[in-house]
Formats: sequence, C-alpha cells, structure tokens
Amino acid sequence: MSSLSYDASGAAQQAIEQHVPALVEDRIASRIFAKDHTLWGADAESESAIRLGWVEAATVSQPLVEGILELRDALKAEGITRIVLCGMGGSSLAPEVIAGTAGVELTVLDSTDPEQVGAVLADRLAETAIVVSSKSGSTVETDSQRRVFEKAFDDAGIDAKSRIIIVTDPGSPLDKASREAGYRAVFNADPNVGGRFSALTAFGLVPCGLAGVDIQALLDEAEEAAEILREDSADNIGLRLGAALGGTSPLRNKIVIAEDGSGIVGFADWAEQLIAESTGKLGTGVLPVVAGPSAPEVSGGADDVLVVRLVGADSDVELGANEAAIAGGLATQMFVWEFATAVAGRLLGINPFDQPDVEAAKVAARGLLDARPEPTPANFTDGAIEVRGGNWLGAAATVEEAVKAVLGGLGQDGYLSVQAYFDRIAFAPFEAVRDQLAAASGRPVTFGWGPRFLHSTGQFHKGGPAIGSFLQITAAGSGDVEIPERPFTFGQLIAAQAAGDAQVLENHGRPVLRLHLVERSAGVAQLQEIVAALAPQATALES
Repeated sequence: MSSLSYDASGAAQQAIEQHVPALVEDRIASRIFAKDHTLWGADAESESAIRLGWVEAATVSQPLVEGILELRDALKAEGITRIVLCGMGGSSLAPEVIAGTAGVELTVLDSTDPEQVGAVLADRLAETAIVVSSKSGSTVETDSQRRVFEKAFDDAGIDAKSRIIIVTDPGSPLDKASREAGYRAVFNADPNVGGRFSALTAFGLVPCGLAGVDIQALLDEAEEAAEILREDSADNIGLRLGAALGGTSPLRNKIVIAEDGSGIVGFADWAEQLIAESTGKLGTGVLPVVAGPSAPEVSGGADDVLVVRLVGADSDVELGANEAAIAGGLATQMFVWEFATAVAGRLLGINPFDQPDVEAAKVAARGLLDARPEPTPANFTDGAIEVRGGNWLGAAATVEEAVKAVLGGLGQDGYLSVQAYFDRIAFAPFEAVRDQLAAASGRPVTFGWGPRFLHSTGQFHKGGPAIGSFLQITAAGSGDVEIPERPFTFGQLIAAQAAGDAQVLENHGRPVLRLHLVERSAGVAQLQEIVAALAPQATALES
C-alpha cells in the first residue's frame, strides 16, 4: 500500500486528544466495519442500516473487474477509444479524480449547459461510447444526456444500443428500461452504498476501467487500507482525521482542503461533496473549502477555519497553527476520508448517510419547468450583466456595488458561495475569482459549477448553519440543444435549475445575488475585471 501518514497541530490535535481515546474505547472503527447501524443515533438507524456497504466495497466490487476489462477490450477492438461519462455528483466526481490521477482520458459530462453538452456531442462521436451513471435511475440530467447522445448516434448511422453502457442500482427504473432497450451492458452497483460513498463501486470502476485505468490495483490498495482502518487503535488515521473534522471545540466549521503536492488530481472536489452532503444538516455541519496552499483562507488564521493539506508521501510540510496534513495513495485516501466522514458524523450528532435538503431544489426546478414563468425582472443592467437581488442590495446601481453589498453582508462566521451555471470546461479560468473574493471579503469562499454542486454542497447550503451568502452566475448561450421526447431544452433545464435553487435559498432566508451574463465572454471578462479590482493583491495567488 502507498505510504499513509497524518500530522496535526493546534485545534486539530486537541480534537484528536479529546475524542480519539473514547472512539477507541467504544470500538467505533471495528463497529463501523461490522456495519453497526446504531452508531449515529436512533433517528439514523433506518438509513444507516442500508448505507454501510462501502466498508466492504473493495471486496464486493472484485467480481466486476473481469466484465469491465472484457468490455473495454471489445470496445477497443471496434475502434471505440473515447469514453464519455454522463453522471452527476457521486457518479461523476470520483471517476474524474481516478481517471485524472491515472492520466487517462475520460470525458465527464456533468452539466446541462447547452454549450458544454454541444461541445461534447461534437467531439469524435464515431469513436465514442457513453456510460450513463445514475444510482436512482431517475436523475433528470443523466436521462437528458442519454437521450441526446442516443439521437446523435442514430442520426450518424451508428447503432446507439451498442454504444450505451449503464451503471445503476438493481431494480431501478433505469435498470429495467435499459435491459428492455438492449443497451450494450448494464452494471449494477451495491444498493447499500450511498452515491457519495460509491467511489470504489461500479460507479467509480466502470467508467474508469473502460477508459483504461488499472482498477484491479485500485481495489487491491483499498483492501489494504481497510485492514488499517478497522483497527481500534489511537494510531488509526481515519479516527484521527474524523476527530479533526467533526470534533474541534468550539467547532471550526470551515474545512479548507488545500492541495499541496499530493499528486491526486481533483481530490478536494470529490472530498467536498462527501463532507458537505454528509454533515450539512440539522443546522450544523462542516463546510469544505477547496483551495490552494497559498489561498487567503490558509494564512488568514480565522477562528472558524481548519486547514487540511493534501501532501505527497515524501513531503516535509511544516504545519501552521490549526492545520493537519495527510498523505496516501488515491484509493487509500478515498477510503480514509469516507471513514473519517462517518466518524465526524457521530461526533456532530447527525446522520451522515442522508441528504434531506437536496430534493428541495429539484422540486423547485421541476415546478419552474412545468410553469415556465417569465424571468424575474432585473433590478438593473450594467454592461453585459443583469443584476437581481433582494432588499439587502440597497441603492446598488452597478455590478461592483452589488458584489460589495453581498460581501459586506457576510457575518464574522459567514461564507460566500459562488455558483456558476455555465460551461466549466471552456471557462475554467473563471474559478480564479474564488481567491480574489476570499481576499476581498476576508471570509471563506467556495466555488461550484452548476448544476453539479446541487448534488453535493447544495445540501450544506440549505441544511447546514444559516451563515451563507450566495453569488449565482448564469449565462446566455449562443444556441440551445433539444432533448428528444422532452418538452424542454437543455437551456431551459439549466435556467430552471438555477432559478429553483435560488428560490429555495431565498425561502431559507439566505441572501442571493443573481448575475446573468447576457453575453458570455463579455460578461465573464467584465465580472473578472470587477472582482480583480476588489482584491488586486489576490491576483497572483494560486487557486
């Protein structure tokens, strides 16, 4: 197994000293691996009883490997060299990390933005097979992506059924419909594993294995990690990380996950969903903040912030105050963080396996798709940006004044969530505004691409502590993409998802500044210039 190490200072070390002895005495590690569903309280028992399959995922998933590799070889022999993953949340984040770390091409389509969808459709269709990945089998994004690809294959004279592979829970609507449709392959995952804990199940293994990742090595490493994590020992790194995440006193509820030479591509984005969706409920939880080692939050020293550095096995990192550092291979890290999140849930007194507030935005979006109301009138338009907001905007008459108003409303324990509903591939550099806004506000800032964050941090924003302010950015497109046999387009779908989420946040009393870019490139450039002017000292920082 790759070298696994952990170190901590300040509040993180104090939490370890306070909680780990009791966790060991109560045999929490071995009881988690024994699938003891009573560990998170009576209210959580019914859910946790059917959500602990992840502890044995490395073993249970072994029989999948042969079938995945056989299909990979067959596709390759047919000249199919490009795998597109249609998935959201837990179905897309883990495969993206696994493939990226292995240096293997996997196109992840986890968006309903018509320009991003159109770009993926236009690329090497003749060489493409798609993996449609949905635990419930009813996810609107993946259903829409499957429909548009199926039509594209048919229109190109390609047998669509031979190019579509399904990953879903046994007995789901997608499972039944796909078998009846005669798609190339249907892989079932363990239904006793929640989506965000599914990295080492079929949801992570099928797309990555087909793309060329050595998935057997991944499972072998995870099995070795399990042997360490099941030990009721004060040296158990999973217990120590879990204590740091959920056991600081007073609770440091902003966890800055800083990539600092781990060699794992995008790991913090995967951990962000795992932690936010697992802990953000009942008015509590910890908010993961994805950042670089030089981000403002890392050096800010705020009382509510804990920094966890993702480092390499041979790194000699000097920890600052209230920091932790962890090193390990990809499968090991995934298993450690899943385990630690479960431990943190126990310390926080919540059920880490449910997501009671995720559905609210979906319901609101469906209602808006059905009703098709006219857009809410803009408060004003400034250049290429329409501005919408509540009474808290005051007399703001420019985008700069509106952004200053939302930043000025952040409390001493508050955070800003930036949510960008447009093409995350074409406009990837836009994420740099995160560091700049953090420097300008002096508070933690998260950045999420919509609608994929709805399946992850969206739970914390609605179910966690009511301390967030929100900057939602939508964008007009140069064209739209029809969804076969659906009464709405991708453009209408993403607009409804954004409006629905804003509606739910506002209903929860959260301040939401909505900026609509009436022309994408011009609007992005205008907003970047405004944010850079608010925090010129942040422009050189790593994101």
